[in-house]
Amino acid sequence: MLEQRIQQHFIDSADLKYQSAQGLEAPISAAVQAMLACITGGGKILACGAGVSATQAQMFTALCVGGFERDRPELAALALTSDGGYLGQGTQPSVHYLARQVRALGQAGDVLLVLTVSGNEAVLLEALDAAHERDMMAVALTGHTGGNLATRMREMDVLVCVPHERAARVREAHALVLHCLCDGIDTQLLGEQEES
Repeated sequence: MLEQRIQQHFIDSADLKYQSAQGLEAPISAAVQAMLACITGGGKILACGAGVSATQAQMFTALCVGGFERDRPELAALALTSDGGYLGQGTQPSVHYLARQVRALGQAGDVLLVLTVSGNEAVLLEALDAAHERDMMAVALTGHTGGNLATRMREMDVLVCVPHERAARVREAHALVLHCLCDGIDTQLLGEQEES
């Protein structure tokens, strides 16, 4: 019984990735181009998420700075703090903590990468608004329909929406999308890697 359930997780994950590949290739390619233009233009990528998605944002920036699958110079990327920090006045946690970081660190030409399953977290919506105030482009990885975040995206922004409602499946697909972004950036910067 447990073994069958485990196998089903693998099957469901593989099915979603296979079925999504064709529909997501264009927005992922657009995201790679946006991030590449940002980095080669002297900008940086600010990445954020809420909950588990914040950890994925940290993973992505670690791969940008530390390298993906081959040696290359560091890329300017920073994961915004996701602890709900005490960035407001007083001792109460600020609900604006991501937006404050975007306003403090973001500049025109930078890219904000937002990771979310639902697209409805207020803290992420505020971060997106702050990025737009700074004339930054946004790349959003979402699930299902993209939620409220999808409706606030601008024409120059890129939405990569994994068409699934289950959070675990969406996060698994997001991990693959992040790897595609890293590989795409590296390939554009360094050329095709020879297979060994």
